[in-house]
Amino acid sequence: MSYLNKIETAKVMSAFGALKLYADGASLADFTRLYTSGIASGFTTNPTLMHRAQITDYEGFARELVANIPDRPISFEVFSDEFDEMRRQARKIAAWGEGVYVKIPITNTKGESSLGLVRELSADGIKLNVTAILTLGQVAGAVEAVDPNTPSIISIFAGRIADTGVDPVPVMRAAVAMASLNPNAEVLWASPREALNIHQARDCGCHIITATPDILAKATMAGQDLDALSLETVAMFRRDAVQAGFSL
Repeated sequence: MSYLNKIETAKVMSAFGALKLYADGASLADFTRLYTSGIASGFTTNPTLMHRAQITDYEGFARELVANIPDRPISFEVFSDEFDEMRRQARKIAAWGEGVYVKIPITNTKGESSLGLVRELSADGIKLNVTAILTLGQVAGAVEAVDPNTPSIISIFAGRIADTGVDPVPVMRAAVAMASLNPNAEVLWASPREALNIHQARDCGCHIITATPDILAKATMAGQDLDALSLETVAMFRRDAVQAGFSL
């Protein structure tokens, strides 16, 4: 990825306002640079992102990341489909660092609710990121299950909701209202598809949004004059046509 200069960084930070950015991915170098720049307030990853990045040593990668970023929240996900093994993995992951949150999916692959496990782990003081949530019923269950004395994150996949043709904004507003009943529960807008989602998440009152490098790059366009952007777009088409050597 290309890294933002100071002016671009200021634009991005302005767009986020009080909304916290959690960088999403599986690159130690990218995460470290985003941490150093001060843009990212936290970090998330998952087994799919780690697999795509060809990471084979889950614990080794995670421990190195925690060592490089010791004072920011970092979410690592369990990967078992059985609740007893999820429990073991969660307790092991939680021991890797003070800032570690354990991602527990809202169900296993059989559709069996994980809320019993969430309730147990949260009551024991383990910071959780309850993930793969798409419905308000799931939000309500997660908010009720996490202990009010333990920090937790409720990750709602707004981008996937939008992919189905449903506007995620009313869902996210309702989720924020539900989570307000738990003083230590934060709502995370997951799977953003475009820079507009940053502004939507902020206006909905979400606490956190995850973002990939391409979304961050687009966030620098916040407030850009549309006439100027139109001219810039035309200039891009002209430049690329000349460079391609097109003729008719």
